[in-house]
Amino acid sequence: LDFFITEIPREVFTYSETDPMHFVVPQDNIYPYLLVNIGSGVSFLKVTGPRSYQRVGGTSLGGGTLWGLLSLLTGARTFDEMLEQAAHGDNANVDMLVGDIYGTDYGKIGLKSTTIASSFGKVFRMKREAESAAEDGRSATPEDASFNSADVSRSLLYAISNNIGQIAYLQSQIHNLSNIYFGGSFIRGHRQTINTLSYAIKFWSKGEKQAYFLRHEGYLGAVGAFLKRKPKNWGRKGSLEGMDDIAELRRNLREGAPNSSTS
Repeated sequence: LDFFITEIPREVFTYSETDPMHFVVPQDNIYPYLLVNIGSGVSFLKVTGPRSYQRVGGTSLGGGTLWGLLSLLTGARTFDEMLEQAAHGDNANVDMLVGDIYGTDYGKIGLKSTTIASSFGKVFRMKREAESAAEDGRSATPEDASFNSADVSRSLLYAISNNIGQIAYLQSQIHNLSNIYFGGSFIRGHRQTINTLSYAIKFWSKGEKQAYFLRHEGYLGAVGAFLKRKPKNWGRKGSLEGMDDIAELRRNLREGAPNSSTS
């Protein structure tokens, strides 16, 4: 992640509803920070310096959970298809919201009417109401309480993302970290996911901590493995001068001398 933050222009950004992709310039000292790596599961890593990190926590509720449950609950078969369904869904048809309980915002504790009070909270109630109506001879049938796959997808995406965001905040509190970077193939640049994670950090920290995202968040592991097999500092700004063979080749090319390796 250090390489992504410091070496790739316009890689790291913050998210808000008014400025969805605000690219940031890395600070002189990027440490310490919390890396939240979201794949099939989730790992939380405290990074205090180059090659200095510690896994401080994790959760099994990650991308694999979303993929598995939506495979059971919807007709989607690929992760991208599930995200596409979620983008067109309305979780208010499945989740119980603060507005469903209080009729409006709950301003005393800072909750909007659209805040999720209970993920999938409407499912049992609506199914039970439809069953009761059918038993009483009214027009409603249990099928009337069926739920749209897109709504289910969005609800579960929010549930998983909210849970990750809250745990990330708690880990950052425990370890006194203000900067939180989210990576991993779970995100895939998906707006609803990024919005949920960003909002969770802002809400729980009361704006004191910052969530950061990456344009190439799914390639952290691949790039890390690649860099590990390369010479020290390979690819970093100005690093070519520190590599004797390449530095000599560059000097020869500038002076017009033949390359000894090909003569």
